[in-house]
Amino acid sequence: MPIDNSIVHQIHKKPDGQPASLTLRDAELANSDALEQLLAGLIEAYNSKPNKAWGNFHPESGAYPFSGWLQQLLDQELDFVDFSAKASEQLKTLMEASNLALGGHVLFIRYRQGMTAFLIIALLHHTEGVTVTDQLDVASARHLDLASLNMAARINLTEWKQNSASKQYISFIRGRSGKRVSDYFRDFIGCQEGPDPEADTNTLLQAFQDYVGEADMPGDDIKSKSKALGGYVNGQARQGEKVALEELSGLMDEEQPRAFYDYIRNKDYGLAEEIPPHKKAVNNFMRFYGKADGLSISFEAHLLGERVEYDESGDSLVIKHPPKGLVQQLRNKKR
Repeated sequence: MPIDNSIVHQIHKKPDGQPASLTLRDAELANSDALEQLLAGLIEAYNSKPNKAWGNFHPESGAYPFSGWLQQLLDQELDFVDFSAKASEQLKTLMEASNLALGGHVLFIRYRQGMTAFLIIALLHHTEGVTVTDQLDVASARHLDLASLNMAARINLTEWKQNSASKQYISFIRGRSGKRVSDYFRDFIGCQEGPDPEADTNTLLQAFQDYVGEADMPGDDIKSKSKALGGYVNGQARQGEKVALEELSGLMDEEQPRAFYDYIRNKDYGLAEEIPPHKKAVNNFMRFYGKADGLSISFEAHLLGERVEYDESGDSLVIKHPPKGLVQQLRNKKR
């Protein structure tokens, strides 16, 4: 992934209500193997976050100036250093209003993936570890903690400029469990939330159930289409990409590549041509899972009616051909 521009600044702030301060770097980072490794690790960490939201820019205003500075950058009216400095000043100001906000290194990277240009912004923190030196000593080692990334946003610059009707060219990490700690970061970007990935993915899954149900498909066909759907959506989620309905339809049925796509359009499920994926929703659809009183059961959905049967009247579950390892444990227990 070619890197066009990158820079890092530092905001000093503790979650104690004290004023924040900002240390600005005065030049872009030089491209290097280390920077490329950082970008690759950052994208991998970002894509793995299940709690992302999607949206688009608020109209530019005094409260939401970021999109105006970004436009000036693209129009070459601002250079990357000045753009990132203005943005960091705005982020510092918003952090000061949040008692829970914690300072860190603010990383800006503009890069290209294929024909698409992106800007990723992340607030990074360090963690302490240990290493073995060349002299075979054990020493402390401080490194960026990408695994705990929770303040980051990615803007699809190409989509923003080429598709004015799009409502989902920005994605950002949303606070978990209803926490509002990250709201200031969303407001810093000036993002208004658009599609709900979980709701859209559930609508897609409902459309799939309706589709195979109305077609009265045999079990093997439903199984293969389910695997194609689950594999594609999860793959897109891992890569941080959207689910393209027409592409999904083609993967599900090579002989009738538009069948599922046309079904969705004719039934008017209200889905856009591309939707942000929600991995957990798909996994819940593809598997049944339950745990209570020391018993844990999990199996793929397509096995219901084949190797797994549920007797509703007797409230019992019958498992045919259980895993060999489990069978051996049960046999050993009886001896």
